[in-house]
Amino acid sequence: MDRAAPILIRIYKEESTLEVWKEDRSGKFALLNSYPICKFSGNLGPKLMQGDHQAPEGFYDIAPAQMNPNSSEYLAFNTGFPNAYDRSLGRTGSFLMVHGGCRSVGCYAMTDYAMEEIYGLVDEAFKGGQEKVQLQAFPFRMTAQNLTSHAGDPNLPFWEMLKAGSDAFAATERPLRVAVCDRRYVFNPAAAGDFNPSAPCPIGVDSTPIAGGPQPSREISASASAVPPSTRTVAYRTVDPIAQKIEESLRGIY
Repeated sequence: MDRAAPILIRIYKEESTLEVWKEDRSGKFALLNSYPICKFSGNLGPKLMQGDHQAPEGFYDIAPAQMNPNSSEYLAFNTGFPNAYDRSLGRTGSFLMVHGGCRSVGCYAMTDYAMEEIYGLVDEAFKGGQEKVQLQAFPFRMTAQNLTSHAGDPNLPFWEMLKAGSDAFAATERPLRVAVCDRRYVFNPAAAGDFNPSAPCPIGVDSTPIAGGPQPSREISASASAVPPSTRTVAYRTVDPIAQKIEESLRGIY
C-alpha cells in the first residue's frame, strides 16, 4: 500500500470516534486507524443554522483549499458545510472544521497529537493525487438497533437516509458518488448528470436499494499493509517544524 493512497473519513458523534479509511491494493477501502473525538458541540442531529452550535452530519467533500496549516487550533480542515443538500433546505453556517485544540463551537475537535496524524494522512492523499476526500459524518453507528433506540427522535427520517449511504459504503467498500435532488441524498445514482437539489429527481436516478448490507470489518494490519521503504511515497521533505512533527507522528501508523 502506498502511503499516498486515497483515504476516506467517517465520524460518529455518539461514539466520539473519527475513523480514517484507506484504499488498499485491491482498490477497496479498509479501516486504517480510529481516533477519539476530544469534543464536539451540540447534540445528535444535523446543523440547521448559523449559531446553533451544532456539528454537521451528512456527506461532505474536503478539497486541498480547505486545509489550514496555520489554524489558531493548531491544524484544521473545513468539513465543507453547507453542501448542496444543506443549501437546498436553507441551512446556514460557515467554518465548520475538524481541528486540534480540544475545544469546539460547532466543530469536531481533536487533540493536537491526533490532529497531526489525521491532517498528515489527508495531506499525503492530496499529494498523491486524490482530488477530494469524502467525509461521512453520522450521529452514531448506523445499525438498525441504534435507529430503533432513537425511534422517537424527530431526526429519524434524516438518519434513515444517512443509513442508506452507510449501507452503500458497507456493500461496496468504496467512496460513494453522492447526488442531491428533491432535497434528499441519492447514493451511487444510476443516472448520470448534474441534478437540481431542489427539483424532483429524474426517473430512474436511484441506485438499487441495499438492504442490510454487511458492515465492513476489514482492517489494514501491519503485515498486510507493509510496503518496502524504497517504494513508499514520503510526502514531507522539508525543514518546516510542523511538517516534521506530522511526519514523525505518521511513522507509528505505517
